[in-house]
Amino acid sequence: MSIFIGGAWPYANGSLHLGHIAALLPGDILARYFRLKGEDVLYVSGSDCNGTPISIRANKEGIKVKEVADRYHFEFEDSFRRLGFSYDLYTRTDSENHHQVVKGLFLKLLDNGFIYKKEIEQTYCEEDKQFLPDRYVEGKCPNCGSGARGDQCDNCSKILDPLDLIDRTCKLCGNEPTIRKTEHFYFKLSAFQEQLEDFVQKAKLDKLWRDNAIQFSERYLKEGLLDRAASRDLLNGVSIPVKGYEEKKVYVWIEAVAGYYSASKEWAKKSMKEDKSYWSNKTIAYYIHGKDNIPFHTLIWPAILLGINSQALPTHIISNEYLTLEKRKLSTSQNWAVWIPDILERYHPDSIRYFLTINAPENRDTDFSWREFIYSHNSELLGAYGNLVNRTFKFIEKFYEGNIPVSNIDEPIINQTEILYKEVGKLLEKGNFKLALETIFLYIRNGNKYFDAQKPWIQLKEEGLACKKTIATCVYIIGNAAQILSPFLPFSSEEVKDYLHIAEFSWQPINPTPIKLQMTRPLFERIDIRVIQEELEKLKENAKA
Repeated sequence: MSIFIGGAWPYANGSLHLGHIAALLPGDILARYFRLKGEDVLYVSGSDCNGTPISIRANKEGIKVKEVADRYHFEFEDSFRRLGFSYDLYTRTDSENHHQVVKGLFLKLLDNGFIYKKEIEQTYCEEDKQFLPDRYVEGKCPNCGSGARGDQCDNCSKILDPLDLIDRTCKLCGNEPTIRKTEHFYFKLSAFQEQLEDFVQKAKLDKLWRDNAIQFSERYLKEGLLDRAASRDLLNGVSIPVKGYEEKKVYVWIEAVAGYYSASKEWAKKSMKEDKSYWSNKTIAYYIHGKDNIPFHTLIWPAILLGINSQALPTHIISNEYLTLEKRKLSTSQNWAVWIPDILERYHPDSIRYFLTINAPENRDTDFSWREFIYSHNSELLGAYGNLVNRTFKFIEKFYEGNIPVSNIDEPIINQTEILYKEVGKLLEKGNFKLALETIFLYIRNGNKYFDAQKPWIQLKEEGLACKKTIATCVYIIGNAAQILSPFLPFSSEEVKDYLHIAEFSWQPINPTPIKLQMTRPLFERIDIRVIQEELEKLKENAKA
């Protein structure tokens, strides 16, 4: 079975924050899980280095677009690496490969009759002497009344055209733009209305998408799909591959989602392998993103694929809601955010991964608070998981000279463990990451209860064989907990794997070989709760700056 996993592409115009990772982390968990099962997995993403946000940043700093893109692309790569993301390829949209693949898709859509030319009215800034990219136009959303950009309203997620906005202003100079006629290419999205209705209905019946993805998609379909501009007057991006129109660029909503396809092609070239199996009607395809990206993955990208005669439509849509920060909406402009390069300097990556999964905004917005983050680390990672590992290993070091005792494992624990793999696997494949992690930690807490109930410190004196069985069973629980947690907490799982001399993790129960434990150290350290107030003060101070 071929599994394709596409993680949304962050704009290379600013550092990653916790909101980004809350949306993207499920992709890495899935990739690691399916690899443990032995499935054929391709997990790709990259930095979106084209489009308006990067141009805005470059203009603001007075530097070239590529300098901004390079800075944040390399920072993204480092942040994802330190967080344990296991992309098969993490690339960028300003690569030659991406440009060529996107041009090929554009021409194929043109040849198939799904792209056409049209004279339109577009906003033009008389002050700056240019047609304005959609994100350079700001105003009020006609749907909900909130402040919005010319491409989309972040509040209600409605896809917009700059001309839809009320009280339009130019982002560059603040003046009201005029309207001029110009010629652009359009994508015949309306031609796919019926096919997409059937596609969304099937996903709904099969329960393969998050509820928000179904609701947003049904709303757009009910309103009726409109043809969308396929080109824009931009300075950077993929040039239109049609003679006489080379100065125009492929509109980012076509170009960015095509990154999944171009990344697949780049991976195939670099690895000298075929990627056909990831683009067939038998492929299981997961797309991982926030709710603001839903229509691009549930309607536009499927329409593009249908337009080039590809049947590799998205199977699962993992579209998280938003993460708030201390009960307030994240705001990069107000610096109300926890930045990934910063938090990684002070906290264990598994602590971050644990909290963003156990507190994931899967079906509703959830909040990151420093209090909850610190307490979850101390009570769950340290108090439950770390405690089971530490007390078991210390007992072995003290009473068995570091040698794991040879014994049979308690049969009920073996049965519970076999069931655990099946339950967690089903939950992960359905996109229920939070419940999957809760299920594993219930198993770990039961392991601690087992240790307490068996009282090995008493068994050691009165029933030597029973004590060996208890400790061997606890080691069995630890080994399997580490293995089944490895998609979620790869760093601490790797430590346990090394301690127990486990050759390779898989997705089936293991019984660690009785070996002599090397010097072990605690998996997690306690975090002083005084740090909570320090972090809150730092957050508020930075927001004022």
